Amino acid sequence: MSHRDNFRYLTIALTLLLFGTALCHQFFSAKLQHVMQASTMFTLLLSVWGIDSKSPFFKYKMLFPFVIIAMSWFTLFIDNSMGDNVTLALMLVFFLFTAFKTAKQVLFSGIIDSNKILGAICLYFMMGVIWALIYCLIHINFAPAFNNVVVTTKWYALFPEFIYFSFVTLTTLGFGDISPNIPLSRVFVYFEAVVGQLYLTILVASLVGARLNILQQNHVGNNTSAKQKSE
Repeated sequence: MSHRDNFRYLTIALTLLLFGTALCHQFFSAKLQHVMQASTMFTLLLSVWGIDSKSPFFKYKMLFPFVIIAMSWFTLFIDNSMGDNVTLALMLVFFLFTAFKTAKQVLFSGIIDSNKILGAICLYFMMGVIWALIYCLIHINFAPAFNNVVVTTKWYALFPEFIYFSFVTLTTLGFGDISPNIPLSRVFVYFEAVVGQLYLTILVASLVGARLNILQQNHVGNNTSAKQKSE
């Protein structure tokens, strides 16, 4: 794994998380889905932080997903919101750091290539997951913060619903089957809609445009070199 291909692995991990969540929610129990989500944290960590294996802090970073998985298992056996709040908070911190590292590589290093465009797409996916975790925290602590969502303290029962709602909001589809019910949830919802539109229209479009410009320049340069050699 290197800077030239690390976002391919992150794309696979995020796709596994999103599709796995939906499939487990459709065909299996909530507990299996909860285990799948916790286990995917390790894959995500390896995908983005694997390139930092020479860092003196690498071994401490590697401990982070194990803590999340341990807390996730712990919440299976307790019947209060504290464990779920801690698990969601740890996952939120994990995704925020992962998004930060992704944005740092995509925006502030080297030339634009296909791997960085994949990184921009991964960052968009992570934005949807981050907001879903925030919605879970709000709904657990201020229920009913959203209409048409079950009131429960179990984060793994809420996560699939809010993954769906988060991406519907991020893309401003706005089906209306789930809607915010209190001021706190409303402010996060409209901020997500605004950020989602700005991200697509400004960042991703700029990256793709820059990449196409580089390819065009390379093509012109190759044609010029070939013409000079033929002369």
